[in-house]
Amino acid sequence: MLDSIYLGMTGLMGYSQGLKVIANNTANMNTPGFKSSTLQFGDLVYATGNGGQSGLYGGQSNYGFGLATYGTTLNFNGGELRQTGNAMDVAVDGLGMFLIQDADGNVRYTRSGQFEFNDDGLLVTRTGGLKVLGIDRNGVMGVVSLDGYRTSPARPTGTISMTGNLSSTATEQTVGNISVYDAAGVQHTLSAKFTNGSATTPGSWKVSILDGTVEVGTGTLQFKDGSPDPATARLTFTYTPAGQAPMSVTLDFSKDVTSFASGNLSTLAATKQDGLAAGSLSGVAFDTNGFVTLTYSNGQVGRGDQLLLGRFDSSDAIASVGDNLFRSTNDALWHVGVAGTGAFGTLQTTSVEISNVNLSQEFSDLVIMQRGYQASSQVISTANDMIQELFTMKGKA
Repeated sequence: MLDSIYLGMTGLMGYSQGLKVIANNTANMNTPGFKSSTLQFGDLVYATGNGGQSGLYGGQSNYGFGLATYGTTLNFNGGELRQTGNAMDVAVDGLGMFLIQDADGNVRYTRSGQFEFNDDGLLVTRTGGLKVLGIDRNGVMGVVSLDGYRTSPARPTGTISMTGNLSSTATEQTVGNISVYDAAGVQHTLSAKFTNGSATTPGSWKVSILDGTVEVGTGTLQFKDGSPDPATARLTFTYTPAGQAPMSVTLDFSKDVTSFASGNLSTLAATKQDGLAAGSLSGVAFDTNGFVTLTYSNGQVGRGDQLLLGRFDSSDAIASVGDNLFRSTNDALWHVGVAGTGAFGTLQTTSVEISNVNLSQEFSDLVIMQRGYQASSQVISTANDMIQELFTMKGKA
């Protein structure tokens, strides 16, 4: 009967551990990237009773020593991917896990893709500020960083596209507000003066490029049947902004430019040019392959470092370390790569993976643990009553 009390105690301790696991799962049901765990039960080794003698019917009498717990196993089934609208949230749709560097420099893994860039331009976890690992444009592994990506360089204007109708009956027409960027990203405003030369050469126009009142370039534009002659449709001149080196600029009349009679009204205008002012970083996000996408104030879009992902071959190669992080227990069973390759999966942007806890299953397991605990408690109570009865009988003898 004393053995029965011990057996009941192993049940109480085992089901208490089971309750603890269920409590941890349910407490983290809203933790992004959380992976639930299950407690493993087993029976303790058996011993042969009666000093190894045969039982009443000739068989051995084997008695168990109660309940044993063998630790927990993690459930790595994917959780629901939920939209957040936050540009710095990203979720893995596949087997991959983000690589994180902890405060001691150790590599850790997580499925929680809630990130932000800190004041130093380093990508870190939003909770804890741990650094996120990736590869740069040279394929070198390191912390994802904005270094080298904070500005978009200026680009001097090379081509200015003109569109509209230049009235063939007008004697002179000036097109203003022609924007030109120099190599330093400084904007200059030029104008183009068109003088009708049809009196000597039908369909011809003298073109003078003016910086204020200073002529910086000239050329001839020839029309045939109302359309620019391809031989003169691109007028190139050299412009030297103050304090800058000379730059070659082309006025392009080859598309959507005509010259038909319309009184003195012309609609010719400069509609597009390919120069840029210098831009500063105005927005960051991720794409489905894990690249940091960069948006600049000058309208340019660039691509920065790429997030690294890790995956394991066996659940024996991973263990939880808390704070939604995992560590490798066998590096030989781990692989490192990027989204969109192998079995790492792809990334879903502006989303997070929520916990994979199945609340219905946890409640069912909770009832089982409760019943098991009650039964083990009843065994102890019954064995105690039997011992008390034995003592009572002994006292009466």
